[in-house]
Amino acid sequence: MSSTVEYRLRGSRSQGGLAADLTAEHRSPGTGDGSCLQIHRNVSLALPGGTHWRDAAWLAFGLSVHSADLSSAHPDGLLVEVAALTFPLAHYRPEVAALVMDAWLRNEFALPDQGLRAARDEEKGEWGFQWGGHPDPFSGGP
Repeated sequence: MSSTVEYRLRGSRSQGGLAADLTAEHRSPGTGDGSCLQIHRNVSLALPGGTHWRDAAWLAFGLSVHSADLSSAHPDGLLVEVAALTFPLAHYRPEVAALVMDAWLRNEFALPDQGLRAARDEEKGEWGFQWGGHPDPFSGGP
């Protein structure tokens, strides 16, 4: 059965906040799963057709930070199937896909907080993201 998590982070009136909704479900992998992304060993991610590549990358990253715990807890495998990622364009950055995936996983599996965060940098006038010791997948680092 699918469930939806709403991610909301308020910002200033002039610069808005961050928002996204993720509807997904999890199950054991099967033979008819079609194309999915292998995230870690026996943990996979299936995305709806038409998912933008940046959203796909950030959703995969959000799943990857929990993949070792999920792999251990589900030795027969786990498929996270995203039904929808929706967001208002005015309050969205692709990084929010990782944050909403993290929130969905923590809600579904009672997983520990991995330190994924967004915070407003008032000096720079932009959103900053922290990945809890995990490297930013677009930083070019290891």
